[in-house]
Amino acid sequence: MKWTELSIKTLTSAEDIIISELFELGLEGAQIEDHIPLTEEEKSQMFVDIMPDTAPDDGLATLNFFIAPEDEESPEAFKVRIDKLVADVKETLADIATYMEIGEGTVTLSETEDKDWINNWKQYFHQFTVDDILIIPSWEEVEAKDQDKLILHIDPGTAFGTGMHETTQLCIKALSKYITPETIMLDVGTGSGILSIVALKKGIKYALGTDLDPCAIEAVADNLKNNDVPEETFKLIIGNVIDTKSVQDEVGYEKYDIVTANILADVLAPLTPVVTKHIKKGGIYITSGIIEGKETLVADTMKENGFEIVEITEMGEWRSVTGRYIG
Repeated sequence: MKWTELSIKTLTSAEDIIISELFELGLEGAQIEDHIPLTEEEKSQMFVDIMPDTAPDDGLATLNFFIAPEDEESPEAFKVRIDKLVADVKETLADIATYMEIGEGTVTLSETEDKDWINNWKQYFHQFTVDDILIIPSWEEVEAKDQDKLILHIDPGTAFGTGMHETTQLCIKALSKYITPETIMLDVGTGSGILSIVALKKGIKYALGTDLDPCAIEAVADNLKNNDVPEETFKLIIGNVIDTKSVQDEVGYEKYDIVTANILADVLAPLTPVVTKHIKKGGIYITSGIIEGKETLVADTMKENGFEIVEITEMGEWRSVTGRYIG
């Protein structure tokens, strides 16, 4: 299906009022492009490998709205509707400009398709190997030279982006050193479930993952199915294990042999004291997603919370810190 994208150049200070006023015209679900820095609260909710690289805030914003033809609406009727909508939007912007600054206030139209949104991101995720493991998305073929490897079919999913290969590899390499057939594992910020699925395919007993994003439910379910992982060996909890007692209770206490967290150093700092509640004495805590220079912060936080540092590994600009809980 072709969609019409209506874009408005404006100021960040005018975003909210413009979105509110255009809602009355039937324009919903604005996509906002600006350079407003993330708040600390927003950062704490992002279980990702690295924060987005943003330019300095220049006070400018682009608001994008997507309009699709209605059922059985002819191209001619759709064009008439779009033309009227643009005229109404321009009139609304002119009204807003009488009492506040809105910047350029220009309106432009372009076309896009469903397949653009769904497939364009796939160009950034390709198969890669970690020792004897091949991680491959569904849209690529296994080459003959890789047939003897442990093959995992993992689709990251659009909600979780592509991930960073280095941080994932660091975690997998560490996991391979410590897992046993009796391992019970907790994966914080599981996303597509890749670390848990690797561990389960390598023979651990059980894994539990937590994530903030409900989109993880579908992504994990698909990846479990694609890798023939029994559903009873993995559980997913949606919620914040750092500060939600009900999530902590559901995760369970002092029961995990291994805890993994491939997230940000600034999130690992508040997470680590919580991990001590869930990990067994002598359990292994594997962290990654740590940009060069932040590994000291993570290691120091571990030491302050009863962990001894087992190793710090690196790959490119990324670091992984592994600790053992000694209490």
